[in-house]
Amino acid sequence: MCPARRTLSARRTLRARRALRASRARRTRDDHRTRSWPRPDQRALVLPPLLFVLVLLVLPVVFIALYSVGLRTNIPGTPTAFSLSGWQDFLFGGGSAFRGRFVYSIEIALIVSVATTLAAYPLAYFLAFVARRRRYALLLVLLAPFFTSYLLRVIAWQIILNNNGVVNSLLWALHLRPHGSAVSWLIYSNFSVALVLFYTWIPFVALPIFVVLENMDHRLPEAAADLGASRAATFWRVTLPLSLPGVIAGFVFVLIPTTGEFITPLLVGGPNNQLFGNSIQAFFGDTPDWNYGSVLAITLIVVVVVLTLAFGRFLQTDLRADARPQS
Repeated sequence: MCPARRTLSARRTLRARRALRASRARRTRDDHRTRSWPRPDQRALVLPPLLFVLVLLVLPVVFIALYSVGLRTNIPGTPTAFSLSGWQDFLFGGGSAFRGRFVYSIEIALIVSVATTLAAYPLAYFLAFVARRRRYALLLVLLAPFFTSYLLRVIAWQIILNNNGVVNSLLWALHLRPHGSAVSWLIYSNFSVALVLFYTWIPFVALPIFVVLENMDHRLPEAAADLGASRAATFWRVTLPLSLPGVIAGFVFVLIPTTGEFITPLLVGGPNNQLFGNSIQAFFGDTPDWNYGSVLAITLIVVVVVLTLAFGRFLQTDLRADARPQS
């Protein structure tokens, strides 16, 4: 490397280090301001949304908790008393079908979350670094189908994957399968549930990753390249570590709602591929046993809270464009 290029590389590296230190210092100051106790006038502004959360979110959970321990019942004339029989049956009952369905639902949620995150990262990378001026137009195209009803999109997939649907009809027309012999695992299977959930969530996983990549200080990859790092080394050692907050956010965006999903398995999963959310919906809709349904609902709420607390500490990042260091 010639002396002039070595000097230029050293200057860029020094600027990148200064920018990184300035960004960390700014983030520390912002965190300190955020953690400070609000002033009296600010508390008045916080009170209405706090009451909204308490009345519409916390209070229903309290009622569900009371149902789960037998202190309330939806059957008129039934005496109420504190009882943990529902919890004992769900947690320790021999061969509990609902405990098995809970484990199955978590497995499906993990598989869908990992697959969606792996597929969304290249898409977000393309939008942030390759699409350039067309990135927002392509992002709008990506999100356009989601302006329609979620239920209609699931029904459309049901038509596509059905035994007499689009896929099987195309296979018959191309003589790839005997006419009338449908691919049975396309519908009412683990595959159909995972595929529709994958399609549903991939734009919402790509979005936080795209935001992190878009707001990342692009001088850091340039400095790595000036120091002789290859594109692969720059990605693995610079780009990917800096984009991990977006990756984890996208992963959580899929994992948490998928654990309670019930529309998709109801329409494309069939009776043998129902998830935990379907069991909860059945107890509150098809049967009068709200007490046992509340046990399942509280279990799911606890899992969601634990997942949020577990992954929340990895999401401490400032995604605002004005937080990027200025050159």
